[in-house]
Amino acid sequence: MNYKSISDVTTLMNYGAGKLPADVDLIVGTSRYGMLLADIVSLKLNLPHTSLDAFLRNDKVTPANTAASSLARCWDAKKILVVDDVHNESKPIRKVATEMARLFSGKVITLIAFPEKAEVNQADHHLDVVDSPRVFEWNMMHDPLINNACLDIDGVLCLDPTVAENDDGEKYLQFLNNTLPLHIPSQPVAHLVTSRLEKYREQTEQWLERQGVRYGQLHMLNLPSAAERQRLRIHYRFKAEVYRSLPDSVLFIESEKAQAVGIMEATGKPVFCVETNRMYVPGMAFHPDDAQSRGGLLEKIRQLKYRLGLMLSRQASPTAATRIT
Repeated sequence: MNYKSISDVTTLMNYGAGKLPADVDLIVGTSRYGMLLADIVSLKLNLPHTSLDAFLRNDKVTPANTAASSLARCWDAKKILVVDDVHNESKPIRKVATEMARLFSGKVITLIAFPEKAEVNQADHHLDVVDSPRVFEWNMMHDPLINNACLDIDGVLCLDPTVAENDDGEKYLQFLNNTLPLHIPSQPVAHLVTSRLEKYREQTEQWLERQGVRYGQLHMLNLPSAAERQRLRIHYRFKAEVYRSLPDSVLFIESEKAQAVGIMEATGKPVFCVETNRMYVPGMAFHPDDAQSRGGLLEKIRQLKYRLGLMLSRQASPTAATRIT
């Protein structure tokens, strides 16, 4: 599973900004996600940016503290850079550029941030080649890929309970009924996999319905109490067992790093972690700073506990980048 984050975009722009034409004076985003990329590119290049619709209307250019801020309207630009995140077959960037070129006398150049290898020639420039299967930070919860994914609930779809709320009693019931949403997917999700206890299925299903979450199956932990769950330390092992049993599931979205790493190692399948905003895949190298994602020593202890649990469970039951060109 290939993955790019907003941080990746800014890093690649740091390396590649100098390879773009120096005389561009306006950035245009062609889509919702293209606008996000256009915003980042414009900040890195210190240039104004606008949307495709605004350009087609020849709207006023929003004043900016840049050398090109003297542009009054979009068509006053002499050279524009049109940006999209990926190649859009229904609205190719070259077709968009042709339409724009008919409206004004300047020059249009194009940038697709992350084309697949076969799509590199669809634009004048690109940041990096990212082949499928792939997913991006900015559209993960809206990508059809999650039609075949597993999602955690607490820390992904909604806030995690606090220590006080997680009492397996009245306060926890209040949490289940009233917790705030975090990342609600616009696509149907194949499987929701949570270490919430089975006895809370009704409250969980009611909350999901209120939030408009569409899903295939809801997998919950069938244990009598939170105390027993804590004693067994079964959180990530339960999730890994479900994920491993679903050959069509191509991604697991987990809230906590230690669990994400454990699920990935137990299944040999990719896991995205909300806490670290990283994709964990088999064979990847871990950066030393990863252990600091939640407070250094405590996080290291948590990871060691999960890894020990993974080792014990296994004993018990065997089981080419291109930058801007």
